[in-house]
Amino acid sequence: MEDIFDAYRNNIAETDHRLAGLRKLINTNSLLRLATIVGGGAALFVAVQTESVWLVVGLFLLIVVGFMALVWRQSKLEAQKAACEDFRAVNQNELAMADGNPNLYPDGATYMDGKHPYSGDLDIFGTSSVFALVNRCATPAANRLLATWLSAPADRDAIVARQAVVGELATDTAWCQQFQADLLFNVAQRTDFKQQFARFLKGGDTLESAFLRGYIKIVPWLMVLVVGLAVFWPVAIPIAVFLALAHLLAAMAYGGKIGRIAGQVDRAGRTLGAFAKSFEQIESRHWQSGRGQALVASLRARGGDKPVSAIFRELATLIDRLDHRLNMLVGGVLNMAALWDFKQVFAVLDWRKQYGNQVLGALDVVAELEVLVSLATLRRNHPKWVFPEILASAQPFVAAAGLSHPLIAPHTAVPNDYAMDDHRVALITGSNMAGKSTFLRVVGTNAVLALCGAPVCGTSMRLSVFHVVSYMRIADSLNESTSTFKAELNRIEGVLRAVRTQADTFFLIDEMLRGTNSKDKYLGSKAIIERLIADGGVGMVATHDLQLAKLADDYPGKLANFHFDIQVRTGEMLFDYKLKPGECTIFNASILLKNIGIDVAAG
Repeated sequence: MEDIFDAYRNNIAETDHRLAGLRKLINTNSLLRLATIVGGGAALFVAVQTESVWLVVGLFLLIVVGFMALVWRQSKLEAQKAACEDFRAVNQNELAMADGNPNLYPDGATYMDGKHPYSGDLDIFGTSSVFALVNRCATPAANRLLATWLSAPADRDAIVARQAVVGELATDTAWCQQFQADLLFNVAQRTDFKQQFARFLKGGDTLESAFLRGYIKIVPWLMVLVVGLAVFWPVAIPIAVFLALAHLLAAMAYGGKIGRIAGQVDRAGRTLGAFAKSFEQIESRHWQSGRGQALVASLRARGGDKPVSAIFRELATLIDRLDHRLNMLVGGVLNMAALWDFKQVFAVLDWRKQYGNQVLGALDVVAELEVLVSLATLRRNHPKWVFPEILASAQPFVAAAGLSHPLIAPHTAVPNDYAMDDHRVALITGSNMAGKSTFLRVVGTNAVLALCGAPVCGTSMRLSVFHVVSYMRIADSLNESTSTFKAELNRIEGVLRAVRTQADTFFLIDEMLRGTNSKDKYLGSKAIIERLIADGGVGMVATHDLQLAKLADDYPGKLANFHFDIQVRTGEMLFDYKLKPGECTIFNASILLKNIGIDVAAG
């Protein structure tokens, strides 16, 4: 089986080859446009010398049509080039991240919340975070949805449904990458197009005229008739010229209002028209998973008789046609011949009235699939990760084998096994730097991934659905006049409240009451653990205080001891970072102090 990163490299090489060909075609087309203007101008000058009106008119129309064709071709080539560049960027991003470089997608720093029950302690948002690892979402709506999924657990049925669709998408690299590439333009713009589209649907400037609506239907035929008569009946020439000028002046007179309406459409509709490709991808795919089928069904329900992709493509086509007005030569001819600006503006307003409200919610389907593609990419890039088994248990439960931290490089991470089989509270003791805090984060981050439908960094995992609450990083606040000890009390109060009021709470506590003396710290920590046990709490507590390990004797079947230890050989400390049953008996503070010149025994 081809390594997925080799596949990314092959995609880049193939795309580079195609881009080179497109650049040559674009340059050639640009030269042809220039030649058409220069050569056409020279030809018109010669034609004028012949004093043949029809030769001049015919040649002028030929030049305009030829130039329009080249403009259209240039637009198509530029669109193909942009699509290739986006596809290349999607593949390059995967290689860059594998080398330790930042993700080109947002890292979720905007969702950081110091009052969230666990996101700060578990590095869910921000630089080098779980969000930054997972995110492949381009639209603001999808980024918000991913943040929501990582901020709270889904219910069991939703998690299982997500696992199925993520597993399905993980094996379809081509589909996922094309889906990403089609939406990549959103990353640079960072505009909430759903909100922008909603404003467009509410209206603003409008243009209503029964006469104009009726007249634009016959204008092309009228102009063909008048010009045709002028060919054989010279008296009709002034009529043709009069009508053409009248149409042009009418377009100019309404230019301000048309421009404002076009501006509304350009800001909202142009980008949303680009979503047509994404909708078409979703609609045309043969989905195996139930959630995938449900998402397609919701699109079909919103589109009615037409696919949603066709509805959005229709909008994109209208905008492209309206943009012809931006070229003075092309726009002038089209307005003279067909009142082009009025025709397209009426069509856009009719589209808004007919389809706007029913397709607005379709953007939510795209957002959800962006999140699912993000999780699928995580699965694809880490084929050894597994989907956890989600248990139907009222009390929080965790059991895992080979569990590592998803943000630590595989060659550095040390996997651990853990099972909550005969206890509700795991008391983890150990020396400094032995791995206690990291292990709590290993369990917490993998639980967050598991409970949003993602794979976990381990060989197996079983867990129930629970709400994580943590007490790990504690900081004082000068702005709020909060000392470290007061900050600790606030955090522990939050943990106790969650355990007391929410039965499915799983707590992670790392070294309680650091801001007080050793006696109060022991007594306070002991009282807090006993309160957690009395309230039916489930979770993990990491501590340096070996006296707390004696609680296992007082609460058999409820609290169990685990530890991380060190080996000391020839005065050096060796860490294996492996979780072991029982309490720790070896600590390293005296060794660390000796290394900086302080002999504890001599003191």
